Amino acid sequence: MSDNKGKKLIDSIKKKGKSMEAEMSFFDHLEVLRWHLIRSCIAIVVFTSVALWYYDFIFDKIILGPKSTSFWTYRMMCHLADRFNLGPGYCIKTIHFNIINTEMAGQFTLQINSSLLMGLVLGFPYLLYEIWRFVKPGLTDKERSSASGFVFYATLLFILGVMFGYFIITPWSIAFLANFTVSDVIQNQITIDSYLSSVATLTLGSGIVFELPILIFILSKIGIMTPAFMRSSRRYSTVIILIIAAVITPTPDMLTMLIVSFPLFILYEISIVISARVEKKRNNQLLSKD
Repeated sequence: MSDNKGKKLIDSIKKKGKSMEAEMSFFDHLEVLRWHLIRSCIAIVVFTSVALWYYDFIFDKIILGPKSTSFWTYRMMCHLADRFNLGPGYCIKTIHFNIINTEMAGQFTLQINSSLLMGLVLGFPYLLYEIWRFVKPGLTDKERSSASGFVFYATLLFILGVMFGYFIITPWSIAFLANFTVSDVIQNQITIDSYLSSVATLTLGSGIVFELPILIFILSKIGIMTPAFMRSSRRYSTVIILIIAAVITPTPDMLTMLIVSFPLFILYEISIVISARVEKKRNNQLLSKD
């Protein structure tokens, strides 16, 4: 009896030790994650400080860029309208609205918020790098090699999305909404918060949407997404993409909606190819094990 009790006591001590070891491992991971987040926040603060230093250029040329008819997108639209005889509706020559401030600290918070926005955009690649450093130790050698370009491709897609949102979606949306009037009696007096929110939402939203192939890659690795499912759902995805394009581009013409939806269709097809490659590698690994 005493031997059984001794064995039970030893087993319980071992189990307790394993549970404490696992608990310590969990808190160690939290500590590592905390330092990754701290370094990411420091990088964002540094980029925000740089944006504050060059704020005059950032505000006048970047933030207020889509408000001016000399913006690159409007000049290209006029050039294309003249070359292909698209009509005067595609050449934006006037944008009727004034930007106003309605709060005591409005311009101060504008400078802080817009600089922080620029800090987030510029610091996004480093944030991805810190995420990769946190996830990398838990991956196998094959998983590390297959995901070695995560930071590069995710950054590239985000930059392409931000550029697409800033140079295509944002100016078209601003031009349409600013020139849209219900009555000549009503004048468009847009608050700076509303303007900045619209530019930030359309730009960053496009950057996040362009991360679709990365999301599909992760879901395919987990086994949640398959190329067969994506191919069978192509008709539904087409409708969803057209709805998204119609929402983010309030212009009523079909050409604008198709131009905006075209990159989304490409991203979806690229995601199918990525998912198929992941599934093919998984099947080859299973065959090699057998």
